[in-house]
Amino acid sequence: MAEIRVRFAPSPTGYLHVGGLRTALYNYLFARRNGGVFLLRIEDTDRSRYVEGAVENLIQTLRWAGLDYDEGPEKGGGLGPYVQSERLAIYKEHADQLLRAGKAYYAFDTPEELDEMRKMQEKMRIPPKYDRRALKLTAEEVQQKLDAGSPAVLRMKVPEATAIVIDDIVRGRVEFSSDRLDDQVLLKSDGYPTYHLANVVDDHLMGITHVIRGEEWLSSTPKHVLLYKYFGWEVPQFAHLPLLLNPDRSKLSKRQGDVAVEDYRGKGFFPGALVNFVALLGWNPGDEREIFSLEELVREFTLERVGKSGAVFNLEKLSWMNTQHLRRKPDAELLALLRPHLEGHGLASQADGYVLDVIRLMKDRVDKVEEFVTFGRYFFADPDVYDQAAREKNWKPETPGLVREVLEGLRGLASFSSSDIEAVVRAVAERSGVGGGKLIHPLRLALTGVALGPGLFELMAVLGKPVCVRRIEHALGLLG
Repeated sequence: MAEIRVRFAPSPTGYLHVGGLRTALYNYLFARRNGGVFLLRIEDTDRSRYVEGAVENLIQTLRWAGLDYDEGPEKGGGLGPYVQSERLAIYKEHADQLLRAGKAYYAFDTPEELDEMRKMQEKMRIPPKYDRRALKLTAEEVQQKLDAGSPAVLRMKVPEATAIVIDDIVRGRVEFSSDRLDDQVLLKSDGYPTYHLANVVDDHLMGITHVIRGEEWLSSTPKHVLLYKYFGWEVPQFAHLPLLLNPDRSKLSKRQGDVAVEDYRGKGFFPGALVNFVALLGWNPGDEREIFSLEELVREFTLERVGKSGAVFNLEKLSWMNTQHLRRKPDAELLALLRPHLEGHGLASQADGYVLDVIRLMKDRVDKVEEFVTFGRYFFADPDVYDQAAREKNWKPETPGLVREVLEGLRGLASFSSSDIEAVVRAVAERSGVGGGKLIHPLRLALTGVALGPGLFELMAVLGKPVCVRRIEHALGLLG
């Protein structure tokens, strides 16, 4: 088999949609699994939708996700340029080739005329498509209009009564009748190609062997197959991916939540977790495994395991996966990721060794890196308020006396290990004839200001003796 070459070809219209990330990911995994080439091409021929800075954002977001491409903008390659607006002469050359072969024709209809045509077809309940009125023009009339500078588009001449068969890797055998296809515009009046011409020409010239893209492009594929045949080119293999759906099984859209990769990045999700989650939206490994690194996905991925049914985007599942990826990360990596958050909360002076102790204690209790600070702020600053419900439940009239007795025991400890701390607390509880909870809950409130957290004795060992003594004294003075 020839070298496998695939491409991700987004339009720079703003953010990277999670569906786009999945398309890029499946192309990347397929290329890496088969020792092929993953190419990035920017399809910017629709200038009305072009957003300044979108290309740079796309590239940055792909790199954040770990999907490094082999050829494309900022990287080069032997088959560029990889931005379609820089390839206009190539498209014009191929459009002229179709024109000379009688596979395309000029049309001069105004927007008003096309709108009237559509309205008439709707009234007659005819499927809307171009009625080929331009084919009634003689060659001399066409040339006169061109010489006069009349706005013209180039349309593809679709054959009549022809079956077009596609053997799709995901969808299986799909057959279309040419009679249902429109004479697609290939070259617009401004000289820019439409998606259909540019896409086919570029995929051929860039040696693309497999076109892996969203299901929404399936209906356009027969037009693309016709173009390949018109040019006498080999047709690549197609794989059309299932739709992404909201929980109510409507098409995934911004109306029901975030759909931009950048949104999830900004909310603290790990790139590995988002990639893992997106990979399973349509593909499965054939067993019960759910947590994968990018390298593991490369080893496991096959297009044959991509399903036809739409995949539901479940935010709760993504959050769960993010938690699992956090658990798998080395403490040193989490320390590096946590540093910017500490700085953002004015806590940059915290020593690495201390922060690593916090990470080890809190790793199983947080879902995102920032939560080491937001949920565990008491590790880095004395509490300035005390949870009212916890005060009412756990700080009773007898509590101050018991807590003072524990405090005296803590002052006398030469070693401040969790076991030594526990021994002091248990001894006071036994002498006072109370359960351990009568001391553990008030102590937690005094030390953290909240009712929940990691094991109290391990928490105190991490905080250290001076901090614990100071906080307990303060709480006794404030709570009474």
